[in-house]
Amino acid sequence: MTRKRVTQIFPFLIPLRVWQRNLFYQIEMFLDKNHYSKHFGDLLPYEVCNTKTLMINENSGHDIIYQKNKVENLKIISKTMNKILIYPNETFSFYYLSKRSKKYGKLKDGLILVNNKIVPSKGGGICHLSNLLYYTFLMTPLTVVERHGHKVKSFPNPDKESLEGVDATIRGGWLDLRVRNDTKNIYQIIIDFDEDFMYAKILSDQKVTVDTEIVNDDFKYIRKNGKTYESVSVIKVSKDKKTKKEVTREKLYDEVVEITYELPQNTKIEEE
Repeated sequence: MTRKRVTQIFPFLIPLRVWQRNLFYQIEMFLDKNHYSKHFGDLLPYEVCNTKTLMINENSGHDIIYQKNKVENLKIISKTMNKILIYPNETFSFYYLSKRSKKYGKLKDGLILVNNKIVPSKGGGICHLSNLLYYTFLMTPLTVVERHGHKVKSFPNPDKESLEGVDATIRGGWLDLRVRNDTKNIYQIIIDFDEDFMYAKILSDQKVTVDTEIVNDDFKYIRKNGKTYESVSVIKVSKDKKTKKEVTREKLYDEVVEITYELPQNTKIEEE
């Protein structure tokens, strides 16, 4: 029998526990000797990469209001880091910047995963932004120093063409998305929106000589011990900007996540 946490037995202690974890996390960041990005600036001249994501997921299985609230949350959180500059030897921290969101508006109830269940919660859905940023970071020379993939996937991606295995969940006080600039160049994050999509691009103060693409390989569904999992390899491909010839191809990692939504009947699933 799994031992219950104190906050599961006494739910009224959750706000106190969250406050405690946030306090400890901020103290740890103060003492860890990293230089966290905090300066904003005018647009840098050269584009390194760009991407976009569909914001509303109509297949969530929950009231669409939570998707609309998520969009509002994304716009608020994006203001804490849009146009942020990442100087050499600096570390970008999603948590460090997003905790200043109150100055830009009040977060609404969106959907989050708690104990393998999707539930509404204040600020829910901002992982959609950390997912997008993590994907763009993979296409840059920045070094990912902290990233946590979701362990459970509760509904299909809103965009059928989106990559798998390039998500990054965040939870204030526990989980962060951090990248470090180990180069001599300056990088900048740009986030924008239209009615349907959220856009992200990375700019630099220096020209780039390669185009980088992230692709999936060996995608499959696996059934093990009565549960269904999605397995995929994440590959980084770099091509010469002028000749378009492939320069490097690197397997970054394999990602496995549990699928808890119902797959189409004709889906091929391998038994293990």
